[in-house]
This record gives sequence, C-alpha cells and structure tokens, in this order.
Amino acid sequence: MEEIEVPTEHLQEAIHEKAEEKKNEEKEKWMLGVALSTAVMAVLAAIAGLLSGHHVNEAMIEQIKSSDQWAFYQSKSIKSEIAASTDKILHTLSAKTVDEDNSKNLARYEKEKEEIKKEAEEDAKSSEAHLAKHVTISKAVTIFQIAIAISAIAILTRRKTLWYAAIALTLAGSVFLILGVM
Repeated sequence: MEEIEVPTEHLQEAIHEKAEEKKNEEKEKWMLGVALSTAVMAVLAAIAGLLSGHHVNEAMIEQIKSSDQWAFYQSKSIKSEIAASTDKILHTLSAKTVDEDNSKNLARYEKEKEEIKKEAEEDAKSSEAHLAKHVTISKAVTIFQIAIAISAIAILTRRKTLWYAAIALTLAGSVFLILGVM
C-alpha cells in the first residue's frame, strides 16, 4: 500500500507568516511605547525649561532690587556722614549753637539705613534661592534631553536596553524637577 503524502509546505508557510505577523505586532507595540514615552520626556523637558527660565529671571530681578537697595543704603550713608560732619562743625564753631534738626536727621538716617540694609539682604537671599532652584531644574532639563536622545537611538537601533536607560534617566530628571520645585 502506498503512503498518502500530505502537503505540508503550505502549512509551514502559513505558520511562518503568522509568526512574522506576531513579531511585527510586538515591534509596533514596542515602538509605540518608545514614541509615547519620548513624548512624555519632551513635555517634562519643556516644563522644566520654563520653570528654569522663570527662576533665573526671578533671581536676576531680585539681585537688581538688592543692588538698588545697597545703592540707596550708600546714599543714606553719605547723607548721614554729611549730617554728622555738619553737627561736628556746628559744635566746634560755637558750643551754644546746636542744630536739633541736624541731630534728628542723623538719627533718622541711621534708622532708615538699617531698614534699607535689611531689605537689601532679603532681596539677595531671595535671589540666591531662585538661582539654586534654577540650577537644580536645569539639571532636570539636561537629563530629560539626554533621555530623549537615547530614546531616539533606541528606536533607530531597536535596542530595548537603551529605551530602559532613557526611562531611568527620565525618572532621575523627575527627581531633580521635583527637588527644584520644592
């Protein structure tokens, strides 16, 4: 009796096609994940960039205000010295002549100088605080940008390990972003 031959060529082709389709679907899902995560990285980088720019601007404004206050302080110091010199001259010329207005001005200048000095120091501290936040958030921006670049390389080279590295960097950048906001 002759054996009946079953054509398996067609069956093998169908199996290979289905396996290839499954493989392509997995690649598409992975690429979609990379694309979406890269978009999230870009949004985080944009937010961090805006916050970083805000803090550097605020630091500059506070520093200018501090400088203005110190200039005002110096002008009060000059006025105070002129009043003190005038008071000494008046005392020297005549012990009887005492200018009470000049003495009042001297006391007022000293009080104003203390208030101005306090405000200038507060502005300087505020500037330093904004600058510290700017530096921290700038680190986040840099890390996010590196993560985006690595994510793009992961898609081009089709290496998941690079994508995982980009996700890890995004988490690190998020930590810096949170620290900068606090």
